[in-house]
Amino acid sequence: MLVRQHALLISCLCLGFCTPGLRAAPTPAAIFGDGMVLQRDRPLEIWGTASKNERVTVEFAGQTRTTNADDDGHWTITLEAVPANAAPADLVLRGTDSRKVLHGVVVGDVWLCGGQSNMAMTLRSTVNRDLEIGSADFQAIRFLRVPLISRGTPQADLPAPKARAQEGNWKPATTEHVGNCTGVGFHFAKVLHRMLKVPIGIVDVSWGGTMAQHWVAQEKLEPIKEMAPFFDQYAVRLKEWKALGGPQAAQRAYQKALKAWEAQRDAAKKQGKRIPGRPNAGLYQDPRQQRHPAGMYNGMIHPIRHFTFRGILFYQGENNSFGESWKPFPHTFPLVIRQWRETFGPLPFGIIQIAGWSNRRTMTYDMNHHTNVIREIQFDTWRTTHDTGLIATYDTNSNQSIHPAAKRPVGERAARWALGEVYKSPAATNGQPFPWKGPIYTSHEIQGNRIIVHFETPTGRGLRLDKDDDIGFYIAGKDRVFHHARARVTRKNRTEQLEVWSDDVKQPVAVRYAWSNLPVGRLMNQLELPAFPFRTDNWPLTPHQSQGDYHRPPRAPRSLKPGGN
Repeated sequence: MLVRQHALLISCLCLGFCTPGLRAAPTPAAIFGDGMVLQRDRPLEIWGTASKNERVTVEFAGQTRTTNADDDGHWTITLEAVPANAAPADLVLRGTDSRKVLHGVVVGDVWLCGGQSNMAMTLRSTVNRDLEIGSADFQAIRFLRVPLISRGTPQADLPAPKARAQEGNWKPATTEHVGNCTGVGFHFAKVLHRMLKVPIGIVDVSWGGTMAQHWVAQEKLEPIKEMAPFFDQYAVRLKEWKALGGPQAAQRAYQKALKAWEAQRDAAKKQGKRIPGRPNAGLYQDPRQQRHPAGMYNGMIHPIRHFTFRGILFYQGENNSFGESWKPFPHTFPLVIRQWRETFGPLPFGIIQIAGWSNRRTMTYDMNHHTNVIREIQFDTWRTTHDTGLIATYDTNSNQSIHPAAKRPVGERAARWALGEVYKSPAATNGQPFPWKGPIYTSHEIQGNRIIVHFETPTGRGLRLDKDDDIGFYIAGKDRVFHHARARVTRKNRTEQLEVWSDDVKQPVAVRYAWSNLPVGRLMNQLELPAFPFRTDNWPLTPHQSQGDYHRPPRAPRSLKPGGN
């Protein structure tokens, strides 16, 4: 009898779990996972894969929606907008005879953080990391580092994350995990979470060493004539790669080149000669999986194009500051904003202006450095593009490193912009929207041997030189030769203005401020927000190590809303 009952039990188990043709559970896109944050107050698109034509059901926040996968197994379900909720909940996906559950999902605001290494720089690499990591206990702040994926064609999805991997999995901003979060993103999220009282999600798509053109679709880059050299270089690399005969053949070629180099190195050591450069392993790897035009858009942006975000922060420009990489930037940088808004919708876009690095050399070198070109393009893009903000960072670098470690002021300034412009949050002190801009140059006038500089109201309110230090000002006459200048704040008609002069320039024509590869300057307003770098001239700049000049295009500054700050 017992034997017969045991056999019956085995038979029943097989009917439940071993039925031929049993379908696997529907799989959501890789960006969806345990502990994630979904965007509040917006329709939510959930998508993924399943068996061909399988019926798929999504259950979340009291909603149940059903659809059928198409012939390729793709499905999409749109949920109605859900209010913010910090209580972890399950998001359930059901197939014909299967079920998958995403646990610990909360609803709040999700921000996309993109760019290169200064956005990618983790909290564990920043100033005060010991205090920030040790005190982090923000269960309602979650972050996701998207894997670094570059491809020659747009990808349908991100790779499926491995369990406990640092990339591809949502993590809470707690001591155990937060060290791997983008430092700028963490400080931004921390302020928003405290002010808005809702969960905050950060999706990090930054990749060190990338240029603006890496984050835009190829068909939008091709009409830009300045992009031709970059496409040509990529085509040559791709041709060389294919000639190697594939990954295994390329690896054999690299090992052969490495062995030859080792022999040359040993011979050079014996002869007391200079050791030749080691073979570059990257030249023996598929260029479609490295940095190239459209590569990061194809591999990291296109796969998440249906995800719902609240806004974007973008910190990039350093790698467009070398050689002739600045040439396409006047076109490609604004194109990043247009491309991402076309991809994700008309989202607010926070531009983080690059800091500085290296050492100062000659005055001519400083006045014409590529970084000045990049900062000016970022400034002009902000002033001519709706629903954007610009966050200055030149004052955050304490040494010559290209990676300033002080990310807290950057994140907090970005949060000020978001609170003031995106959320229209009233400040507790006066009930007005949060002010977030430093002094913005508007006009100047020449009075004898001095130039009087005026700033936009109210950004120049409380204009001051920190510790009365007038470092960072430059002045030139008709000869266009710049000299270090003196400066002081004066008042006229109850408005602060700036007076700039130099004993070496009797008839001044132009003033520049914080204009260098490593800018310095202590000009700020009453909120101690730094003045944006500026110049009163529009003379051509001639970046070193490149052919041709940069000419600032005539632009009509974006009109500000009445009462804007």
